Amino acid sequence: MLAGLFKAPTKFSPNVNLPAARARANVVLDNLVDTGFMTEGQVFGARRHPATPVDRRDESAPNYYLDWAFDEMRKLVDTFPKSMTERVFVVRTALDVNMQKAADLAIENSLRQYGHEYHATQAASVLMDVDGSVRAMVGGRDYGASQFNRATDAMRQPGSSFKPYVYTTALMHGFKPSSIVVDGPVCLGNWCPHNYGGGYRGSMTLITALTHSINTIAVKLSIAVGDGSAPLGRKRIVETARAFGIKSPLPDTPSLPIGADEVNVLEHTGAYATFPNLGKAVTPHAILEVRTGAGETVWRFDRDGPKPRQVIPPGVAEDMIKMMNSVVENGTARRARLDGVAAAGKTGTTNAYRDAWFMGYTGNLVCGVWFGNDDYSPLNRMTGGSVPAMTWHNIMEYAHQGMELKQLPGVAVPSVRQQPAVAEVKSKGDQQPPPPPRPTVLTKRGADILVRVERMMDDANRRMGPVPTVSTEKKKQAQSEPKGDALAVSLEGQAFGSRN
Repeated sequence: MLAGLFKAPTKFSPNVNLPAARARANVVLDNLVDTGFMTEGQVFGARRHPATPVDRRDESAPNYYLDWAFDEMRKLVDTFPKSMTERVFVVRTALDVNMQKAADLAIENSLRQYGHEYHATQAASVLMDVDGSVRAMVGGRDYGASQFNRATDAMRQPGSSFKPYVYTTALMHGFKPSSIVVDGPVCLGNWCPHNYGGGYRGSMTLITALTHSINTIAVKLSIAVGDGSAPLGRKRIVETARAFGIKSPLPDTPSLPIGADEVNVLEHTGAYATFPNLGKAVTPHAILEVRTGAGETVWRFDRDGPKPRQVIPPGVAEDMIKMMNSVVENGTARRARLDGVAAAGKTGTTNAYRDAWFMGYTGNLVCGVWFGNDDYSPLNRMTGGSVPAMTWHNIMEYAHQGMELKQLPGVAVPSVRQQPAVAEVKSKGDQQPPPPPRPTVLTKRGADILVRVERMMDDANRRMGPVPTVSTEKKKQAQSEPKGDALAVSLEGQAFGSRN
């Protein structure tokens, strides 16, 4: 059938005219028989069972993930010794196909159901283990329509999802979650920030300020951590973000503490992994292991990759987990709550509603979700606590099925709720269908054990070297020798070498 396409690809395309394609395939078979390349008996099966096209329109490939992994591998190859001439490698990545499909489905369902109402046309998401292994990546709604990866290359304002770096800096400079702060007017030059919804709430604890995402408090904290100097305070906040893994420029502006500087979804998600790791920053990565075509391991992330770095004290990280858990349980991110799994995170909504974020984590996974438009046109009042938080909930609910749960330090396990939280939209349409059950898979611990066993077997094979074989001539000689113990000793000496 493929050979028959050359004469008229459109006319004989099986997707356009299947009967014509099969008739043309029969002509090709006739020509093979007439020219003597095949017999009628050899082509009989092809005539009796003609080819059928496979509809792959509903099949999805993790193209955004693979593009990013390929770029990572290309940079990694440049670090290999110049003496290595091998250019064919077998790469094992951290991709979880089922999690990837669940993330794709959650993003597409949210855009299909709520995109028109909120004027949202694009979204992106990154899902990773707390050790930085990226399990899924959604770089946009449709890879076929746009190959631009919004998870790795789009620079967007994080809004209030940047505030955890501000509060972490404050805790490192003497503040406590119970410290009293005052929500009131504050101005830096001619810039005076306002809270979402307007008004001021007066005195409150630091944990309450983060729970309700008070903008004025974040700005006042930037002044306090600089010992009265706002520029110095912002410099220290940037240092914290850098230590966590944010590599974007982060220029010094008065509105930096409330998320006016741009970041990308991947680095923002990776930085949030510092919290469940109790202050250890990790590097987001796709590649776990690289082997040559012959099977020799040349690079492993656990052996050769960047190691976790302790960037803040564990106690500070634990305080931040408690504060960010309050955001999910009592604050702006209640729609992200997971049944039976403690979660923590922060919503983000930017000026003029151009971006909506929810960044969150559990003891097992970290996930970031962004909604917006490529042309920076505003959304229709979408906040990070609405569709992004709900989408995060759907992704993480699926990802935790069958998983060996690790609880967040210092946070109680929430009870199972009768009604899972969902987004409240302006029109009371049908809720999104629940994600399908996750197939039974090995736990991460089980998979790690299998990988270690495989490596041990490879190391043992290399140490043993090739096993000598017994030639036919020596076998005949052995057969002519006496039976019993003498024969056993003879064969042992010839096959494995004498012990003397």
